Amino acid sequence: MFASLAAAVSLVTLPTHAQEPPPEEAPPDAGAPLASEAPDLDPAGVAQASEASEAEQSDRLVALMQQRARYGRIHKIMGITTWSAMTVTVALGWLQYVNLYGMFAAQEDTRCARGDAFFGQDACSRQPLPHLISSSLTGGLYYTTFALSFALPDPLGLDQGDSQAARRLRQHKRLRWAHFAGMAAQIVLGVVSANSERFGLDRANDYRALQALSTVHMAVGLATYATLTWAGTIMTF
Repeated sequence: MFASLAAAVSLVTLPTHAQEPPPEEAPPDAGAPLASEAPDLDPAGVAQASEASEAEQSDRLVALMQQRARYGRIHKIMGITTWSAMTVTVALGWLQYVNLYGMFAAQEDTRCARGDAFFGQDACSRQPLPHLISSSLTGGLYYTTFALSFALPDPLGLDQGDSQAARRLRQHKRLRWAHFAGMAAQIVLGVVSANSERFGLDRANDYRALQALSTVHMAVGLATYATLTWAGTIMTF
């Protein structure tokens, strides 16, 4: 009897791995919603949000195109004004060139040498004031118009595609770099021509050099004027 009781006590007190309870599983994250608890998306709300976004984009597009129209009108007016001023500048420059150098004439055959210079004999020895004023005004108008061309928004990419309007716009944009280079060259050539003595050139000893320099100045001016005329014509007509 005692032997049976002792055996029963030993079975109760001795630990065994088989008698250990299985580890408890970690409870699911209380902060993460279950799939069954995920909020349902309202299709009507999604559609309204999409429509609001599209309306906002449409309003922005309309605003940019209206801005382009306003700037475009100003750009066109400035372009015509610049072209008009350049016309006067080229004409005055041509008269000054004929006074001083003729058509590749010898120094003694120029209008200045004969005493019948346009605007009087003072134009032969002094700064050509009418041409200087006109060229300065033209330069100011030109660079203002050039800068304004970059302020024109183009959200629709009007210069893209193969339409006639797109091709004309691309050509107009390419031509602006040609007459921009011409205007920059004219400034340098004009400064040197008008201040030749400061660069060691005088009419008595360097007539042919000055004639060549002025010829280049005149040729570049005519090319720049032709390019600007071409660029304006293709967008006006």
